[in-house]
Amino acid sequence: MSEIKCQVASITPLTDVVQKVELIPASAVSFKAGQYAMVLMGENDMRPFSIANAAYDNSRIELHIGAEPGNNYAGEVLAQMRANSEITLSIGNGEAFLQSNGLPMILIAGGTGFSYTYSILQEHLHSGDKTPVTLYWGGRHASDLYLADELSQLAKKYDHFTFVPVVEFACDDWKGRTGWVHHAVMADHASFENVQVYVAGRFEMAKVVRDDFTQRGLKVENLFGDAFAFI
Repeated sequence: MSEIKCQVASITPLTDVVQKVELIPASAVSFKAGQYAMVLMGENDMRPFSIANAAYDNSRIELHIGAEPGNNYAGEVLAQMRANSEITLSIGNGEAFLQSNGLPMILIAGGTGFSYTYSILQEHLHSGDKTPVTLYWGGRHASDLYLADELSQLAKKYDHFTFVPVVEFACDDWKGRTGWVHHAVMADHASFENVQVYVAGRFEMAKVVRDDFTQRGLKVENLFGDAFAFI
């Protein structure tokens, strides 16, 4: 883990409540796909956000910060970034990073937990490793899946990548899966014995994934997510 200063290059909207933040360090940084950054807000105030870019793309740091009204925890970070041209981060945090163990990969993201899985996905596709990888991304509405079109194009480009968008509250014109994202994963897999699973989202979702998937054979050592350090 190292502490660095970054220039705030841009803050652009991905949705009405999610902002894409691009930070530029003075020199290339070292981290692993799936690790997170801690934004220094004050003495003893470090706030974690998953790094959205791949580890090979290490001349910048990309964050996807969701700050709906009332979410002061994230909103204050965005406000500080907008007010200052420079921000201090620690990077290389977390143990839930990409493991190249040869097992097919299932990535599960709820909301802006997507940024965690996006880093892992990009790193894996760039590596040339043809191990199958499936990304399930769940949101309340289709508009919450802000990079769905890009992911669909990636799935066409890479035969070993499958993208499954899941919407909780679907409109009439929605053609994809509906309901809770982890239910969609369970509908597709009778057994998790020979896969590795990466999950990011609310702690409640991570706990349910652990409970339900281990009952279907998932080995705990093949389950990765920052939430599991706390629950």
